[in-house]
Amino acid sequence: MAGGKETTRQRMINIMYLVLLAMLALNVSDTILDAFKNINDSLDTSKNNVNTSINQLFSAFENSKLKEEPVRAQPIYDKAKQAQKAADDLNNYIESLKKEFTQAGEGIDPETDDLVNRSNQDIAQNIMINQKKADELKKRINDTREKLISLLDKDDRANVSFSLEAKDPVRKRKGNWQETYFGEGTPLTAAMTILTKLQTDTKNAEAEVVKKLFGNMDKAQVNLDQFAAVAVAPTSYVIQGQPYTAEVFLTASDSRSTPDITVNGNKLSVKDGKGTYTGGTGSVGQFTWVGTVRVRQTDGQVKEYKTQPQTYQVAKPSASVSSTKLNVIYAGIANPFTVSAAGFPLESVRASISGGSMSGSNGNYNVNVPGSMVGQEVSINVSANNAGKTVSLGSQKFRVKAIPAPVAKVGGRAGGDIASVQLKSESEIEADLDDFPFDVKFKIQRYKLTIIKPRSDAVTIAGSGGSFAGAVKGAMNSVTPGTRVFFEDIVSVGPDGRQRILPSLAFSVK
Repeated sequence: MAGGKETTRQRMINIMYLVLLAMLALNVSDTILDAFKNINDSLDTSKNNVNTSINQLFSAFENSKLKEEPVRAQPIYDKAKQAQKAADDLNNYIESLKKEFTQAGEGIDPETDDLVNRSNQDIAQNIMINQKKADELKKRINDTREKLISLLDKDDRANVSFSLEAKDPVRKRKGNWQETYFGEGTPLTAAMTILTKLQTDTKNAEAEVVKKLFGNMDKAQVNLDQFAAVAVAPTSYVIQGQPYTAEVFLTASDSRSTPDITVNGNKLSVKDGKGTYTGGTGSVGQFTWVGTVRVRQTDGQVKEYKTQPQTYQVAKPSASVSSTKLNVIYAGIANPFTVSAAGFPLESVRASISGGSMSGSNGNYNVNVPGSMVGQEVSINVSANNAGKTVSLGSQKFRVKAIPAPVAKVGGRAGGDIASVQLKSESEIEADLDDFPFDVKFKIQRYKLTIIKPRSDAVTIAGSGGSFAGAVKGAMNSVTPGTRVFFEDIVSVGPDGRQRILPSLAFSVK
């Protein structure tokens, strides 16, 4: 890889150049200078022809492979563009040196179409040796060579034949590479020819690398020799009436390679080209994973393939038990409901009611039905989102019942004997709902209080609200042992807005 093979044309040009240098050592005649000019023109023509060939390679690749197989072709195309840029950068630098030569040589002589001071033997040495620009040129040539070679595959790197390289001569008769080509006694036109030759070498190197890179399109493949029929279904759980779908297709793989398979970044063990993923089920919910398969192609590159996001649902083991006689909704209060559907995540399940309102989500709902619907039936309907479509999962009927009537109490008592001190200390009449699963509050709207003292006529007072105040409180404070106290026509109202007439209370004051 260090030297590379030279073509016949390149060897002839190098021999001609060495012959001319030998002649220069004897005498710098116009004939010799004209010979250098002719070689320069020939090299320039060759450089332009190679450049045209390179442009045609790019055009053909862009109009075929890059359009037909963009995924495979784009990385190869990008490398070829890097090779082109590296060669252009070097040639542009060499072109800047040629401009310095032309300027220092007082331009072009129209009679010879060559530099005016083409025979000058000091200009090239001053620019290239004294100003160290030959050192920079040598470095750029070798850096470009390494850059171009690094773009190739391992096998291609060992077989490059381009001659772009700046090496010191084996026999150091005239010093290093810089002195050999631009040292003492080098006519300006000879130095100009050397720069043109280096530009041509650069273009030849670029052409070789681009051809090798584009040639990889036909060999960068995976050997497929193992085939299998596969069936994949989005789900194995199907609701009655919904179609069951599955994709059936042929897969192919390379039996001689072991792909690298990961799920969410975790590597799987691979057997017969297949990796088995076991997802965690320690917690309830929906889980998503993505698989990645990396395959090494015949060109040594690794190609990566990703699966579509896959999901699975983890649910708690459950059983459903219900009483067919107690499908009841109480009017006027929030009735809590839990709704779920086997095979569907909670977030995809929806519930609605035919009368009243239903609020909530993720399986937990509250049902509210107005008191006007007592005695009627309502239906709770359940549906779910399945692959973007709403699927009805059924409905359940419920009877709307009124909240049971409460019991009126004073001081926690519903009548009977009571001490006068205790009765006088009470401040309200309450409506309590015993043994009911909901925390329901009733309000006392009105009642009649009747007090019968010993050897006195009965006194009846109308009470409003649950609190004892005004005449009611005064009458309560006047009771003495032997007095009988009655609470009658007690009217209460619950959260359903329905009025209830409660049983009367009778107390005997002790």
